[in-house]
Amino acid sequence: MSSNRFDAAFVLRLSLAQLISWGSVFYLFSLLIEPLERDLGLSRAEVSLAFSLGLLAEGLMAYPVGRWIDRGHERAVMTAGSLLAGLCLVLHSVVTGLTGLYAVWLGLGAAMAAVLYSPVFALLTRRFPNDFRRAIITLTFLGGLASTVFIPLTAWLMQVLGWRDALVGLAGLHLLVCAPLHWLTLRGAPARRKSVAHNADDRASSLRPLLRSAPFLLVGVFTVLMMSVTVAIPAHMVSLLRENALPEFWVIALPAAIGAVQVLGRLLLYFFEHHADLHRVNRLVPLLIPLGVLALLLAPTTGAWQVAVVVLFVLLYGLGNGMLTIVKGTAIAEYVSRDHVATLNGALGVPLALARAAAPLLLGLMWSPQAGYSHGLWLLLGLSGVGVAALMLVQRLHLRQANPESSGFSG
Repeated sequence: MSSNRFDAAFVLRLSLAQLISWGSVFYLFSLLIEPLERDLGLSRAEVSLAFSLGLLAEGLMAYPVGRWIDRGHERAVMTAGSLLAGLCLVLHSVVTGLTGLYAVWLGLGAAMAAVLYSPVFALLTRRFPNDFRRAIITLTFLGGLASTVFIPLTAWLMQVLGWRDALVGLAGLHLLVCAPLHWLTLRGAPARRKSVAHNADDRASSLRPLLRSAPFLLVGVFTVLMMSVTVAIPAHMVSLLRENALPEFWVIALPAAIGAVQVLGRLLLYFFEHHADLHRVNRLVPLLIPLGVLALLLAPTTGAWQVAVVVLFVLLYGLGNGMLTIVKGTAIAEYVSRDHVATLNGALGVPLALARAAAPLLLGLMWSPQAGYSHGLWLLLGLSGVGVAALMLVQRLHLRQANPESSGFSG
């Protein structure tokens, strides 16, 4: 596909693969925590480390994956990622101890680096350079329903088949649906743009100033901190709600509802962003995340208001996370460079890997029978506040460069 015109069918096919990939790998873990503790005799921290290792592998693979995507190898990368995800889920179904558990999550992490939003956002930016934001928002509509579809589906499969056979069923979706979709859809990657098709020395020299620039570093702080928060919470969501003594129906229904609320947020962004200032939207959206965490911290553990306050958390967090995906996915292109999106995103791989790997583990380590998750949630609240401040600062720098006479935010 060489045309730069927006192709809805192309984006829809990639969206279906995103729905399956997010739902059957990323959102799977919160449902596995208690079965793994029970059947393998592991502690909460030991199980949490598996997901952290997966996120570490995902982050470490981000830079090479970004370079491969920028060079036009998206078809091979994403197809191989789907095959690897399917293989690792099959292997996960037969693990009997910590070594095997950690090994399969390292593999799943590498697969996530190749199939989740970062590579697909980069390839959409390359294929639709004049309409990439619309393409990214459109793709995330279906991808955002991953928790809504797969949390109840996986819970049902685990109840009917047991968690081991359920993993084999999920593996089949990667091998029989996602891998063929990526192979057939991603034919004809566009040639590298002339402005960035230099030799290796020229590419390196053009990247170095960007990598050291204040906008890139601030976007990095924003992305690292917000990704840490939005990774830690889903990994422990089911256990977190169970500890609040919510009925089991709500324990499954509320995390599943977050996906639908995310899509609602993206629909609002899709239809109304042209009627609002882009930079104002970009700085208001992330504020919903700390507000959601605060609501969860203030939720009573009993009484009539318990479900109502947790539902408020779902609305704030779901709307915020849904739209935050777009803000994070376009921040490099908006505030740093459109010519090196995948490579610059990949350059954040190591700090992202360390922060995202630490976040679920740290939340597990900070959990205690007496305080539950409260201490960890206060930490996440503080981190999200710093992330919001970093984005506001990079916007201020960007607007000053665009309009030197303006010293503040424009409306």
